[in-house]
Amino acid sequence: MDLELSLLPRAAAQMRGALNNLHFAAARLAPPSAREQDPDLDERAALMDQSYYRLVRLVNDLSAVHYLSEDPLPLRDRDLVEFMADIFARAASLASLRGLETRLLCAADHHICAFCPDALEQLLYQLLSNAFKFTPPGGLITVELRLAAGRIFLSVEDTGPGIDPERLETLFDSYRQADRPAPPSQGLGLGLALCQGIAKGHGGVMAAESRQGKGSRFTFSMPDRTAGDTLRDIRYDYSGGFNHALMALADALPPEAFGIRNH
Repeated sequence: MDLELSLLPRAAAQMRGALNNLHFAAARLAPPSAREQDPDLDERAALMDQSYYRLVRLVNDLSAVHYLSEDPLPLRDRDLVEFMADIFARAASLASLRGLETRLLCAADHHICAFCPDALEQLLYQLLSNAFKFTPPGGLITVELRLAAGRIFLSVEDTGPGIDPERLETLFDSYRQADRPAPPSQGLGLGLALCQGIAKGHGGVMAAESRQGKGSRFTFSMPDRTAGDTLRDIRYDYSGGFNHALMALADALPPEAFGIRNH
């Protein structure tokens, strides 16, 4: 990782502390009890919460630039089906706020394999965020997990406008996203590049296919293997003290998703 990228996680740590202070102060000014009684206050506070989550997402992307190095990631044996289904359920609960339908396809009830939970969570939410953002109301988002030929295939498919074929070759290059079509990106343009780095860190790869006017499908594939570590009875905690789904999808959701009644 070059010097410029290595400085980004340090900057992110400073920003995270300031954001936490701002969020705490905002919660004191507009506590949940007051928001429940005052719809106007809740509407204004929801915009503030959305801005907070968007900034947290940016900070998380800055903290995650080490994935761009594509170095091997620390893998743990976990139930991938349970892991994926939990994240899907959190995202699906918010899909109606965008007028979207969601579908989960997975033939297996359980499957133990080696993966990095933090990295794979970021990858899956990034793909879901893009699907939410670029799929018009009434569209369908499908998450599918397939096991075949000793490999794992995890895909997110949408029914959005699709992608220009000329852009598919450079889609995972973070330095060529300036021509991204509407709606405009709220992020740093690192999302898909981080996904590719995460995939390579698992010994895998990202692929994209699209038909203009028909939608897009992004697929992460990796070897189906185990690390040999001891499985824990304690379920992996995805919350981290705040709503990861709201944070990860903050750019794609309407402000009312952050209202107190939707938390």
